Order: sequence, then structure tokens, then C-alpha cells
Amino acid sequence: MSQFWLWFSTGLQHILDLNGYDHICYVTVLAVLFPLAEWKKLLVLVTAFTIGHSLTLALSTLHLISPPQKIIECLIPITILATAIHNIASLNHPPKRGIFNYVLALFFGFMHGMGFSFMLKSLMGKEENILAPLFYFNIGLEAGQLIIVACVLLISLILQSLTKLNRKHFVLAVSLFVAVIAILLLIQRIKEL
Repeated sequence: MSQFWLWFSTGLQHILDLNGYDHICYVTVLAVLFPLAEWKKLLVLVTAFTIGHSLTLALSTLHLISPPQKIIECLIPITILATAIHNIASLNHPPKRGIFNYVLALFFGFMHGMGFSFMLKSLMGKEENILAPLFYFNIGLEAGQLIIVACVLLISLILQSLTKLNRKHFVLAVSLFVAVIAILLLIQRIKEL
């Protein structure tokens, strides 16, 4: 197996693994606010998030930053909850898709990247050349995120077409569901501090 495929598939599996549902929840709640017609804007937003988590993943894996794992693990559900609350608050006042949203996604990407770094460092062990594996792993993560985004957009489109479900109700239901998961996850991680 090539080094590319090994690390690409590791990144892809990590993002799509149901045990890593916190990241799936974040990408889902990030994507649900966007209709299919705005997929390009969503792609830019997800890319901002990816840049954020790629930077901190690299910095942490290269031992240039060393964040406290338990604190980072508590911050991740807060990013999910904040995005869900933003979605709910935006239902009656469509958000301006300005630079602030991209900066926020970038910042939240920093938190998620630090969370990934703990797992990646343990997988890499004493690997000497970590730049190529890190790059391939990030490509796998991005591919996984795009799969999640495509699923969210497709499910949204199908549900709205078949059931005539109001878009606002769909966004509200998904955002509330993810918010509850984030709150439960936050409580669990605070107990582990």
C-alpha cells in the first residue's frame, strides 16, 4: 500500500467514523443552513474550516504548539453548539454570508485541528518524515468533509422535494438535534476534566 493511500484513507476513515461524530455534527450543522443553489459559498466556508484545522494540525503534530487536550476536547462541542445556535438565530433573519462567517469557520477549524492532532500524533509514533503523511491525512479529511456536505445537501433536497418540508423547519430540526448532541457531549467532557 502506498504512503499516500495509507494516510489518505486514515484521514477519510477518521472523519467518517461514527465514533468521531463530533466532527460529523459540526460539518452537518455548518452545511445545513445552505441550500443546494449556494453550494459554492458552502464550499468556501468548509475550505476556511479546513484551512484552520490543517494549520493547527500541522503546528501541533510538528510540536510547535502543545494545547491541553482536555480543554480542547471541551471546546469542540462548544463550536458545534455555537454553530447550531447561529443557524437557529438566522432562521428569521437570513445571515449575511460575509467575511465574519469565514473567519469564525477558520477559528473553529483551529479547535478541531488541535483535537485531531492528539490522535494523529499517536498514529505517527516516531515517523521521521511527517510532512507527507500530514498532507495526505489532511486530503483524506477534506474528502470526508465533502462527502458529509454532499450527503447533507442531498438529504435536504430529497426531504424537501418528497415531503414538501419547509426549509426553515428542516434547518431548525437538524440544528436543534445537533445542539442537543453538543450539549450532552460537552457535559460528558466537562465531567472528564
